Amino acid sequence: MVTDGFITCLWFDDQAEEAARYYVSVFEGSGSRVGDVIRYPEGSGAASGKPMTVEFTANGQKFVGLNGGPQFTFNEAISFQVMCDTQEEVDHYAARLTEDGGEQGPCGWVKDRFGVSWQVVPERLIEMFADRDPAKVARANEAMMSMRKLDIAALEKAFAGG
Repeated sequence: MVTDGFITCLWFDDQAEEAARYYVSVFEGSGSRVGDVIRYPEGSGAASGKPMTVEFTANGQKFVGLNGGPQFTFNEAISFQVMCDTQEEVDHYAARLTEDGGEQGPCGWVKDRFGVSWQVVPERLIEMFADRDPAKVARANEAMMSMRKLDIAALEKAFAGG
């Protein structure tokens, strides 16, 4: 039985090491680091000596980046949630994850320059959605649906009915 959690494998064309270093820089601290880089063995064609897999930890989550070629790409069916306590954190992660070719999507979703989808979500929004008053929840949801990067003050105002 697996007792040490899961490791997420991210398939890249050939940017696994670049991506690992980028994610570690975005989530610096909290044990974020690049680990072992395993290279394609000699005699494996054009990839000989290039990184095959790159182990890394970002924000306490373990990953392996695999340079597997262009056959598969990322899409929104899988995303990572970044839970934030403050607007400053929301702003920071939305900016960092969209820099250098990433893009801001609706409702706090962003796509980084590698095509990986992220949800930058204030913890407070989850609390609002768990409220027992359906009118408050509906107002918060309507406000969220009109946003790209989430604005905690505007969500609070909508939730309160203002």
